[in-house]
Amino acid sequence: MADAVEKVNATYEQLAELEQEFEDVETEIIRQQYTLTKSLYEKRKKLVAEIPNFWPLVLEQAPPDVDQYIQPNDSAVLLSSLSSVSVSHFEIENDGKGDPRSISIKLEFAENEHFEDKVLEKKFWYRRSKDGYAGLVSEPVPIKWKAGKDLTHGLLGLAVKVWEQDEKKGQANGTSNDKKKTTKPEDWTADQKALREKIDAYGLGGVSFFCWFGYRGRNVSAEESAIATAEEKKRRAEGRAPEPKEEEEEDEDDEDDEEDPLALEIFPDGDDLAVAFSEDLWPSALKYFTQAQEADAISDIDFEDNDEEMNEDDGENEEDGDEAPPLKKRKA
Repeated sequence: MADAVEKVNATYEQLAELEQEFEDVETEIIRQQYTLTKSLYEKRKKLVAEIPNFWPLVLEQAPPDVDQYIQPNDSAVLLSSLSSVSVSHFEIENDGKGDPRSISIKLEFAENEHFEDKVLEKKFWYRRSKDGYAGLVSEPVPIKWKAGKDLTHGLLGLAVKVWEQDEKKGQANGTSNDKKKTTKPEDWTADQKALREKIDAYGLGGVSFFCWFGYRGRNVSAEESAIATAEEKKRRAEGRAPEPKEEEEEDEDDEDDEEDPLALEIFPDGDDLAVAFSEDLWPSALKYFTQAQEADAISDIDFEDNDEEMNEDDGENEEDGDEAPPLKKRKA
């Protein structure tokens, strides 16, 4: 029986290693694909710049993974002033080194009534922590809102302020940002408490798309990630199995006091939205633009058909007092 258990465990370890090998190949595919398609995307950028409202139309047909985060007020701004979208794998831009899963998403805007910024760029670093976590982390990006026009209702501003305070505290103590965690709410600063109250007040399901620029993710520094990545490579090179995680004994009272490390996160799905931009909306922009044109054409036909039906039924409506059917509204 013991031999059977050991055999099954060994098989699980082999499967875990195989899964990692698949991930390595997928990462290399991202690297090669970006290198091969970079000039094509630059060519596309020049061409679509000549098409009025190209990116607003693309966003209008955005996939659910993007569209679900855009509130009506956000949509009004994005559809009226968004002029360009671009995605780059900035860590491999110069020498091809670095992790190709790190991405930068840049949105460019025309003059609008909500903010002064012409360019909003958010970077996401792919990092690995000592406890085995691997994923995208970021830093809050401030937006220069015009008076009374903040679509995030102060959430983004507070998120940026808390981040800056953490940075100053880390510099003063000589520690990296991953060490500046405050797990117990009673130890929070006044700004952290105010941020938590705002998060509770507005609810995470209805926050503005622009809160995405406040996403932080897990507190994993570049230094911790480099060490964890090096240790993982060494382990695999030596053919060692992953070390089981040690279970720390904690008092129940301590567990109750522990606060979620993402408790002050104003956009918990920020990494998912970044991936949706880079792996769907960006590469498939031409497809979504075509769909938008087709939807507009269908809307035009429906509008004309309804107009004709209304004219034909005018006489009947006057006789029986029925109201004419409403016209189908075209998409903005």
